[in-house]
Amino acid sequence: QLRCPVLFQMSVSQPQSGRGVPCLRCRGTCTGFEPHSWRYCLGLDGPCPNAEDHSLSSDLEDDRKIGRLLSDSKYATLTTRVKGGDGIRIYKRNRMIITNPIVSRKDPTFDTITYEWAPPGLTQKLAMQYMELIPKEMQPVAGTDGAYYRRRQLMRQLPLYDQDPSQCRGLAEGELKLMEDFVKKYKAEALGVGEVALPGQGGVGKEEGKPQDKSIAASKPPESTNGALERAPTAEHYRCETCKQAVLGDCPVVYADRAGYSRQWHPACFICCRCSEPLVDLIYFWKSGAAWCGRHYCESLRPRCAGCDEIIFSEDYQQAEGLAWHKKHFACLECETLLTGKPFALDNAGLLCTTCSKSKRL
Repeated sequence: QLRCPVLFQMSVSQPQSGRGVPCLRCRGTCTGFEPHSWRYCLGLDGPCPNAEDHSLSSDLEDDRKIGRLLSDSKYATLTTRVKGGDGIRIYKRNRMIITNPIVSRKDPTFDTITYEWAPPGLTQKLAMQYMELIPKEMQPVAGTDGAYYRRRQLMRQLPLYDQDPSQCRGLAEGELKLMEDFVKKYKAEALGVGEVALPGQGGVGKEEGKPQDKSIAASKPPESTNGALERAPTAEHYRCETCKQAVLGDCPVVYADRAGYSRQWHPACFICCRCSEPLVDLIYFWKSGAAWCGRHYCESLRPRCAGCDEIIFSEDYQQAEGLAWHKKHFACLECETLLTGKPFALDNAGLLCTTCSKSKRL
């Protein structure tokens, strides 16, 4: 129901997959997701409050999406080529399985924990230390809310239609090249994947698959920004870039190579500067001295359509109350009447014509 809708008078300036897929949040109590022909994440097309709560992708689809994002970038080593896949690369997601014996008087049994993602290239001990520094409800343990949180963040922070023009429904003729250049540019200049290491060891032992070795001398002098060698700070002088608190010398931290290895973050503090959400799988975009999630990085450069959720590459679009729409998506959510040049009600980014707005208030 609309809250105090405000009327405005504006002047003129492929079906989605997943139909009927059960909701991860409702646990089967809803009738399933009902997709709209061009709306993505509004959550207004079905009984659930948010379309992202529906499992619209599989692990393989997620790995293909991230593989596409990282391919043709300096992080292509985190992907692998699919046999018979016509050159398609998928994400080499690092799963971690921990098996602990359960001590009892009976026959020994084992408790197995599977993490659906863990930072690559670490010893198991250091990887577990990393996990323990993340809030429990965000740890990607299979079958838990933490694993669901990771999946939802993948959908939210890294929309497929932000990187793959073939997945876009809002691109007009002539805009394909603009989007291809946009993606190519951010892969070369902004895209990054965080590295986990002990303080003072960022950038050390980066050979693919080689575990970080704690025996590497932490006192090795790092390079300063001008290339001169400086004395390594003592453990108590390491500071987290986000919270500015001290970083313990024996606890893993996150490095972002685009920020330089003089900066480090607590694992829980490696977040998007816009939404403050932890960066899923440590995938970040570096701009203006800060880390961004993919969604908000793209929005910082181009407007995003409040109707279909895609980035707008046309210079001719509708705006109202700080939001933007493709002109063809500037329509009533209920009856889909185009609202260009007509009065409308706007609440929580939802557009309604005056007729539908009145009926909603009854």
